[in-house]
Amino acid sequence: MVKPGTIFTGDNLPILRGMDSGSVDLIYLDPPFNSKRDYAAPIGSKAAGAEFKDTWTLADTDDAWWGEIADKNPSLYKVIDAAGAAGGKSDKAYCIYMAMRLLEMRRVLKPLGSIYYHCDPTMSHAVKLVMDAIFGGDNFRNEIIWHYASPGGRAKTHFAKKSDTILFYANSGEVAQGKGFYPDDKALRAEISQTSMDMHYRHVDSDGRRYREVRSNGRTYRYYQDEGKAVDNVWGDVGIAPSNTPLHREYQGYPTQKPLALLNRIIAASSKEGDLVLDPFCGCATACVAAQYGKRGWIGIDISPKAYDLTLARFEKELGIFNPKIIHRSDIPERADRQKRSRDIKHILFGKQRGICNGCLYDFQFRHFHVDHIVARDVGGSDSDDNLQLLCGNCNSIKGTGTMEKLIAELDRRGLRNKPRA
Repeated sequence: MVKPGTIFTGDNLPILRGMDSGSVDLIYLDPPFNSKRDYAAPIGSKAAGAEFKDTWTLADTDDAWWGEIADKNPSLYKVIDAAGAAGGKSDKAYCIYMAMRLLEMRRVLKPLGSIYYHCDPTMSHAVKLVMDAIFGGDNFRNEIIWHYASPGGRAKTHFAKKSDTILFYANSGEVAQGKGFYPDDKALRAEISQTSMDMHYRHVDSDGRRYREVRSNGRTYRYYQDEGKAVDNVWGDVGIAPSNTPLHREYQGYPTQKPLALLNRIIAASSKEGDLVLDPFCGCATACVAAQYGKRGWIGIDISPKAYDLTLARFEKELGIFNPKIIHRSDIPERADRQKRSRDIKHILFGKQRGICNGCLYDFQFRHFHVDHIVARDVGGSDSDDNLQLLCGNCNSIKGTGTMEKLIAELDRRGLRNKPRA
């Protein structure tokens, strides 16, 4: 079990795999966007030394991931294949990388949990399909547009980019029915503009509060100006990039840093006090700080070794004497609910063999493969990875406890062996 208030530094996939199923109430992730750029914090800034690449190739994926996706979610496999056909190998690699992590994120989410994926138009179209395949299209709640009204930014060939996309999914139909979502929280109320007040909030009650009245279905509803208005899916009131002057006090020098107000709203909308928030790409820990302010537990993961030092310094500055003791881990946690037998080796072998039986050399679907001991256990063969392979059902039956040499000879005799591929 992972304790709240923990920062992990390392690859988030094995760490996510080590977390207990159904242990997290809310996930916010702000991963790389496949922007074809590399990022590094400025020298001399608080985050100096923090960096990450955002250029993707198939070399960034692992052989085992192909088999695991094919096994767990064939629809997801097709979606990723389509992303590669439309956008090329870089888009495919990015989708494979993120899909493996999103599969684990869904597992660690509670049934009433929610997930917010922060991206931009570079990959939002493909990410939407990936998340539909993993979380279910019926559990899609919103495409939130974060409009950051920063100065400048004129473009000569297109409209200036002033927004990011946040995809909000529930983990179950119960959230889709309204459970686990808290729209009445103050963080989900926006200030009313002076123009709107002048036009609509013309009444004043005995306490001096301005309000407007709306009639609907024969009833009259009263809305007070000081209560603000309900937030919709376009957020233009939660600050600009922290590197800009109005929010400079928040700025850590971390590339792609997001404002606290943005995270405050997400955390207020989809969690309550005492819940556990996970940010698997935590960077300078904005989500963790917002969760702490909101009296939620939190867990952060980041690939950069700098993440812990940056989080520690930020918490000390933000919370002072009320700063909690932050736990730093670089190991892989051990799941309390892990089953004794693991099928991971089958996924690895499927990827390494590219879906080809090691006996007859024909392609087969994942479900038709059997894990075989190259040297049978009853003659001293071990269970180690290097003594395992995948055979189709027919080859596995022919081989039995015999050797590979005998299997290949028998397949050749029967004319059942395909030509080896170059």
